[in-house]
Amino acid sequence: MPTSSGQRGERFESLRNAFRSARLLFAAKAALAVGIAWALAPHMPGVTDEYPYYAPLGALLSMYPTLMESARSGLQTLFGLVVGIALALIVVATVGPNWWTIPVVAGIGVLLSGTGWFGVGKEYVPIAALFVLIIGGQNSEDYSLGYVSQMAVGVAVGLAVNLLIVPRVLTGVAAARVDSFGGQLARHLHEVGEAVSESWPPERDEWVRDAAALADTSREVRQALDEADASRKGNPRAMRGRYDTSDVHDRLEALELIAVRIRDISEALADTIWERPGGLGLNPALAQPLSEACHRVADCIPQDGDDGADAHRTRESAARAVRLLLEEVNRLAVSSGQAIGPGVLICMHLRRILLLLRARE
Repeated sequence: MPTSSGQRGERFESLRNAFRSARLLFAAKAALAVGIAWALAPHMPGVTDEYPYYAPLGALLSMYPTLMESARSGLQTLFGLVVGIALALIVVATVGPNWWTIPVVAGIGVLLSGTGWFGVGKEYVPIAALFVLIIGGQNSEDYSLGYVSQMAVGVAVGLAVNLLIVPRVLTGVAAARVDSFGGQLARHLHEVGEAVSESWPPERDEWVRDAAALADTSREVRQALDEADASRKGNPRAMRGRYDTSDVHDRLEALELIAVRIRDISEALADTIWERPGGLGLNPALAQPLSEACHRVADCIPQDGDDGADAHRTRESAARAVRLLLEEVNRLAVSSGQAIGPGVLICMHLRRILLLLRARE
């Protein structure tokens, strides 16, 4: 489980994300859309002006960080409303709302919402039906017209605001998250190297808990990259191809594979240190070369894609450290007559990490 300081760090990061510039712009756009919809609603023709409160709701429901999401969610919400209202009007035109037709219509609406036809608007199928039957009452037709018309006004306003104030393309944000993920992997591998070199068996265990969080971080970064791809669709800012994410995808795929190997290294060491089932003994003579190899390979991860002289020297140093570790593993295997152990597994994973980084080059 995360430490208390880790939990505080996560809460601080969540709070900081809520006040990033992109989120502040999105909040301002949502407030503007709601205000415009509320100002326009009373001027709608006929009886629709009696239901102005649905316009700002429609505006709010159509506000998403990307243009494609806004258009899709707005249309899906209206589709769900129309179907729910149609169910209610059928009841009004036939047997009328009573103690058994209202729950039956609600049940049918819930069933239809599970078909997958309505997307984010699925919840509004039963809700719209209930509103028409319960709130609309004797004026169900006027209420239905006002309900769907004002929601449509709000959705149109939301889409207009999102189109006029073009959403930010999130490619840069996603690329920064991928870079941060690479830095996190490097820090974790450094922590493993430090823990092994300080004493044997290692007294520190933070790196074990941190290893368990790598999978969660990987999913979050993948989600951020998916959002960046969605932000490009239909966005005028991305029309010229300036925000291509293919290289970012390639790097994230390599980092995800590296994360799997780092987790295996951490778990193999943890099994050995705390004598878990399946753990194999590690010769203390391997602690120093293992630590050095972890440090040198960790240095390479943030330099992924760097073709400078310093990066080449870093990779050569890492390859040499892994080779020395392998030689020590082989020497101890011959002298002890035991070839199986975490040293072999860790050496294989470190070599594989270097191969993944070279493949990216």
